Amino acid sequence: MRALSRSRLVWLALAVVYVAWGSTYVGMRIMDETVPPLAGAALRYLSAGLAMYGLLALRRGRAPRIAGRELASVAVVGILLLVGGNGLVSYAERHVPAGLAALVVASVPLWLLLLAVLTRDRPGRATLAGLATGFLGVALLVLRGGGEHGVSIPQLLIVLGASVSWAVGSWAAARLPMPADTAGATAIEMLIGGGVLAVLGPVTGEHWSTVATSASAASLLAIAYLAVFGSILAFTAYGWLLQHAPISKVSTYAYVNPVVAVALGAVLLGEQITFTTALGGAIILAAVAAVIRDEGRIAPSPAPETVPDSHAQIDKKGCTGWLAPAQGRR
Repeated sequence: MRALSRSRLVWLALAVVYVAWGSTYVGMRIMDETVPPLAGAALRYLSAGLAMYGLLALRRGRAPRIAGRELASVAVVGILLLVGGNGLVSYAERHVPAGLAALVVASVPLWLLLLAVLTRDRPGRATLAGLATGFLGVALLVLRGGGEHGVSIPQLLIVLGASVSWAVGSWAAARLPMPADTAGATAIEMLIGGGVLAVLGPVTGEHWSTVATSASAASLLAIAYLAVFGSILAFTAYGWLLQHAPISKVSTYAYVNPVVAVALGAVLLGEQITFTTALGGAIILAAVAAVIRDEGRIAPSPAPETVPDSHAQIDKKGCTGWLAPAQGRR
C-alpha cells in the first residue's frame, strides 16, 4: 500500500510538472497581449519570490540566508535563467506562437551537451549523433518553421538565445558555489531575476503605467498563474521528485512539456500546427530522448544531496551525466 501510494504521488508530481511548465508558454502568450513582457515577467518572479521567501521564513521561524560568495553565484544563475532565459522567451512571445517557442526551447538539453563536449566530456557516438540530429531540427524550425507562422528569423533567434542562456545558467549552477538551502536559493534567485527584469523593462521602452492602465483581466490572471503554478507549485513538485523518483523518470519533462505547450496552444489559442513545425519539433524531441537514454546508460545519477541548486536542471532546462540535476525550474 505504501509503495502504491508513493507511486501515485510520483505520477501526481510529474503531472504537475508536465502541465504547469508546459502551460507556461501559453500563459506568457496571454500575458503579453496587454502587459509589457519584461514587466510581466518581473511581476511573476517578484511575487513568486516574495511568496516563497515569506513562506520559508514562517515555516522555519527565520528568514533564509546565504553567504556572500554564494549570493554572487545565485545572482549569476538567476540572471542567466530568469532574465536571459524566461525573460527573452516572454519578450519573443509577443510574436512567436507558444507551441513554436516551446519546441525551440526544447533544444536546451542539446546546448547543455554541447557545453559539456566543448569543456570536458566526451560522449559516445550515439550521443553525438543525437546532438547533430537535434540541431538539424532546430535549424528547420528557425529557418523554415517560423515563416509558416509569419514569424521572422530574428524573432526566433531571440527564443534560441533564451535557450542558450538557460543552458549556460544550468551548466554554471552545477559548477559555482551554490547554497545548500535550495528552496531559499530559489526564492532569492526569483527576487534577483525579477528585480533585474523590473529595471530592464523601462530601459527597453516599457512603461509600468501600462500594467495599471491597459492590463486585461486575462493577462493579470496569466501572471498569477505563472507565479503560483508555473513557479512555486512546479518548483516544489520538481524538488520533491528529485528526492523520490528515478532521474530517468523525472527527466521525461524535457520532452513532455513541449508537447503539452503545442497542444494547449492549439486548443486555447488556436495556433496552427504546420507540417514543418511538427517535423522539426519531432526531430528535436526524438534527439533529446535519445541522448538522455544513451547518457543514462553510462552516467550515474547524482544523489539528491549533491544537487547544488533547484534551478540548474532545466524550466526551462533534466538528464543524467552531463545534464546532472541542478535546477528545479524552471
